[in-house]
Amino acid sequence: MKIEQFFLDCLAQDSYLIADEAAGVAIVVDPRRDIDIYLEVAEELGVTITHSVLTHFHADFVAGHIELRDRIGAKIALGSAAEADYEFVGLKDGETLHVGEVRVQVLHTPGHTPEGISLLVFENADAEEPTAVLTGDTLFIGDVGRPDLMASVGVTAEELASWLYDSLHEKLLPLPDKTLVYPGHGAGSLCGRALSDEKVSTMGEQRQYNYALAPMDKETFIELVTADQPPAPEYFAYDAGLNKSERPSMLAASEAMTLEEVLKAVAEGAQLLDVRESGSFAAKHMTGATNIGLNGQFASWVGSILDPHRAIVVVADPGEEENALIRLGRVGFDNVSGHLDGGMASLEGRDDLMQSFERYAPNTLREELSGSAGRTLIDIRRTPELLEGTLPGSIHIPLDEIQSRLHEIPKDQPVTVYCAGGYRSAVAASILQREGFTDVTDIVGGYSAWAATEPVA
Repeated sequence: MKIEQFFLDCLAQDSYLIADEAAGVAIVVDPRRDIDIYLEVAEELGVTITHSVLTHFHADFVAGHIELRDRIGAKIALGSAAEADYEFVGLKDGETLHVGEVRVQVLHTPGHTPEGISLLVFENADAEEPTAVLTGDTLFIGDVGRPDLMASVGVTAEELASWLYDSLHEKLLPLPDKTLVYPGHGAGSLCGRALSDEKVSTMGEQRQYNYALAPMDKETFIELVTADQPPAPEYFAYDAGLNKSERPSMLAASEAMTLEEVLKAVAEGAQLLDVRESGSFAAKHMTGATNIGLNGQFASWVGSILDPHRAIVVVADPGEEENALIRLGRVGFDNVSGHLDGGMASLEGRDDLMQSFERYAPNTLREELSGSAGRTLIDIRRTPELLEGTLPGSIHIPLDEIQSRLHEIPKDQPVTVYCAGGYRSAVAASILQREGFTDVTDIVGGYSAWAATEPVA
């Protein structure tokens, strides 16, 4: 038996291939949408992928079950409580899915979502105890799945939290201490609050260290796991819907567009997305572009800031266009018209189509603040990050709220935005410029750099 784990940094997402090499068969659990990685490993192992199993309808990414079905004929398998537009195998609680001699037993573990399942993996037909459990988004290392994402479909956070408590106490906590725990996400995911960066644990370790598994009654648990959850990105409901729906497979290639074609597409309503790193964007970019760099949490910020129903034109460094297309596709942003052929070099001599903004070093900004009045400072970090400190007089508007709160920002004075390290502030600066703010700056290195250069009193 082999359990292969695949961790995708940009989504902090885990997927798995479970194989019986002797029998030449395998299944994939919670695949990402760009499926070549599973096909390559399957070829190396000499196995055929027979099923693509989703532990639940994911909200933070579009899974690759449709791609595996369309490319290699793998059957789609879901928990029996799921409802979807495509044909699937419904896995009942307690049912066994045979992968050669490997037994994969289904546990119905609702709580993060109503249809959620976990998968017990037994090495062979005679094994009495499971080697591992794949917990999807029910149980993470150090946390549990948040229960507050289903309000839009009529299921309350309290209802789901109650089911989650039962799933943990009736299905997962009784497992042996040595059972390996393979979760659906790690640190950085918004599907939980306190996820560890560890990739695998054991039930014994989680029983000892996971705050949500400490002895408590159901009412206390419900209050604990529903309180202080961060806002869910706007695209979560959209992606969950895509995972239930029949849809086309992922786009294979990005189309090169001339500058004239790009300008025409933008004039017709397309979103102009510049995926270069923040320093290059600040130095020179196409007027009206939104900067979300590939070097950061690209997918989640695309989902929070762009509109999935509007066309997208990409501006990238040459050679990065396909990478951008893949990463957009991972969160279901398939409405990509193409990319600017040649990148920013295509705008040579067209200063009328370009903008820039200044990036202050911390000490330069200190001089500006001490020498003049009338500058608006905007802290775009998430609320918990404010505990590290803030710039005096700054307004707190988290990045994912800035587009809906533009009316709070005066246009008649300079605006400086800052985040923790400089990635998100470039996103915010690009949005402000796009929306007509003419004097916009940010801080190189963000609040971390500001605090590190704070003069000693």
